[in-house]
Amino acid sequence: MTPSQAAEIEAKKTFEGFIKWVKTSFYWIMAILVILAWCNFGADTETGSQYNGAVYAPKNMGDT
Repeated sequence: MTPSQAAEIEAKKTFEGFIKWVKTSFYWIMAILVILAWCNFGADTETGSQYNGAVYAPKNMGDT
């Protein structure tokens, strides 16, 4: 076996390992995103808005 043949075999093995790693990482990321979307990305939707406009109403501004 010549060095170029050995290098080609090693390159193919490395490339296959890299593709496998990329696919696995992609599937994990997609799974995590689906889980986060399922949980509405942690947003609080049960209590509704806690905004109270009376707190921020302008006072002592005159009659205008």
